[in-house]
Amino acid sequence: MIQIRDIWKVYDVGDQKIEALRSVTLEIERGSFVSIVGHSGSGKTTLLSVLGGLTKPTRGSVLIEGIDIWGLDDKELSSFRNEKIGFIFQFASLLPTLRVIDNVSLPIIFSSRMNGRGRRDVYAYAGEILSTLGLSHKLNAFPSELSGGQQRRVAIARAFINRPSIIVADEPTGDLDAQNEAEVMEFFSRVNEQEKTTFLLVTHNLDLAKMTDRVFHMRDGVLLD
Repeated sequence: MIQIRDIWKVYDVGDQKIEALRSVTLEIERGSFVSIVGHSGSGKTTLLSVLGGLTKPTRGSVLIEGIDIWGLDDKELSSFRNEKIGFIFQFASLLPTLRVIDNVSLPIIFSSRMNGRGRRDVYAYAGEILSTLGLSHKLNAFPSELSGGQQRRVAIARAFINRPSIIVADEPTGDLDAQNEAEVMEFFSRVNEQEKTTFLLVTHNLDLAKMTDRVFHMRDGVLLD
């Protein structure tokens, strides 16, 4: 379970205080598929960043599986993120000097989840995910050889390599065409159902949001049911 309790995020901008999040409280059961919609600047991305352990809140707590993540030290939090949370950001942010298969495999190679596993097994699993996302012919390509949509699908594959219990996705299908968007959402739904992976999806696309179990709205830093 994810428990977000009275989260505030306030930025000091000059002599002004900007309230990006205002008393956000939310509980998400394990295996839920939740979406958040709202205009740009409403606080959606900030909320994902706080939940994912990337941006420290000004006030409030985030409990994941009973652990207050903002009570962890930097090393503990980094390890927790790597093992529990898969991130899909608005931009693919692939490493240009690594092949597709390397970009996807990298997070698990540097995690405790290797536990003696050989790289061959890791790369085999990365290949499976990439094949599911229609990229079996691009395993050895470099990011510069991919279209924007293909780069996006590589970034999506990377988020799943550690078999995380939570996927945090910020506009994950923003640069995909309708067919690829549908295939990615089908993939998400299958993982959600089969693995009981919890999904928290931010999107401007109301039709996409309606495909999830529950839809929330963000407005001026406030989360509305």
